Amino acid sequence: MNTGQAVPLVDVQALTFRRRAGGRRDAAHGDAFTLQVPRFRLASREALVIGGPSGSGKSTFLDLLALLRAPTTLAGFRLAGHDAGALWRTSARAARTRLRAGTIGYVLQTGGLLPYLDVEENLRLPQRLLGSDDRAWIAHLLEVLGLWALRRRLPAALSIGERQRVAVARAVAHRPPLVLADEPTASLDPQHGARVLVLLVSLCREAGAGLIVVSHDATIAERHRLEPVWCRRVGDRSVIER
Repeated sequence: MNTGQAVPLVDVQALTFRRRAGGRRDAAHGDAFTLQVPRFRLASREALVIGGPSGSGKSTFLDLLALLRAPTTLAGFRLAGHDAGALWRTSARAARTRLRAGTIGYVLQTGGLLPYLDVEENLRLPQRLLGSDDRAWIAHLLEVLGLWALRRRLPAALSIGERQRVAVARAVAHRPPLVLADEPTASLDPQHGARVLVLLVSLCREAGAGLIVVSHDATIAERHRLEPVWCRRVGDRSVIER
């Protein structure tokens, strides 16, 4: 793995995220949760899994990379050649939305599909938002993920496993440079979970995307040949570093 290339896909420096507890008593005793990222770099076509126990900050880290949560402190954050840190400092919400839409594909635990769009329209939506129309790539995704026969169905008519496959397809439908996957197999049985992850990794490699998977399953890294990165506890805070 070469993370020393001239322009990393993701380059985070000295990021801290703090969340205080809601109660007055907890607030008086300080922060309820702190995540620190001294340094994190990811190159294009690299794939890794971030492991750690529930509540350790793995999903929070993905939201920070996806520009969905604001860091408390930050020295630098570049995403696909863009100064993402500056977009937080200037409160440029519209610019963050555009950067997210064009740069990131996000596989959520719940699938996150729009219930009023059928499978194919859910896949075409990310392209439409960017003004593109690559129907050949959509057809390829439907075929390789076994979704062609289901392309006219609404999400409510799909099984959990089918919805997760659609979520994977949608995350790469616009060929984003970076794909983030938050526990993509948590709601699936082992057989279907393994299939979904294999397809996700292979599609990201085919599209040339960097991939970060979050999971509490410590065996995923070895089974799917992903580099493991651990969200570890240091004193009263969680730390992710690479």
